[in-house]
Amino acid sequence: MEEDFYCGCAYHGKKVDFASCGYAPRKNAERASRIEWEHVVPAWVLGHQRQCWQNGGRKNCTSTDPVFQMAEGDLNNLVPAVGEVNGDRGNLSYGAWTRHPTPMYGQCQTIVDFKNRRVQPREEVRGRAARITLYMHDRYGLRMSSQDRQLMCAWAKSYPVDEWERTREERIVALQGSGNPYVSDPQQLARRCG
Repeated sequence: MEEDFYCGCAYHGKKVDFASCGYAPRKNAERASRIEWEHVVPAWVLGHQRQCWQNGGRKNCTSTDPVFQMAEGDLNNLVPAVGEVNGDRGNLSYGAWTRHPTPMYGQCQTIVDFKNRRVQPREEVRGRAARITLYMHDRYGLRMSSQDRQLMCAWAKSYPVDEWERTREERIVALQGSGNPYVSDPQQLARRCG
């Protein structure tokens, strides 16, 4: 399962294999060459509404808030990503605005709209991203706009659970003791999204 989330690049250890996916660094070749663990729901979203964030940001939440600690380390929310894409994504929201993205990272189909502060992930992971996002918002009581909820529900329905997600789910449950009900129980999605 050594495949980067946003571009489909193979990796070994922390080293990204650019040739496996046609990746070309946009700006930061050093960061692009390594895998980082991306929070699908960014740490900023997990924490900025919490008191610990108001009193010292992420570092304070990580050291003082057990709920934030659990959310930040929830394996359901962590995916391997090319470091440069992870950095460019930052805490930007997901969106969809073009069927024919102009690639920013070689052949990678994930694009970042810095001006409008949004990211369009490649189609192959939109359902995965949506199910993770819905799970994290439900599990940790995070607020979500109706527009984001509509998009996540649409993606979760349009891009069904695949074998990669099922295997990942089994591994997360074995390690963490709990998984993502939107992956393991299709009825959960129907109840959440109609």
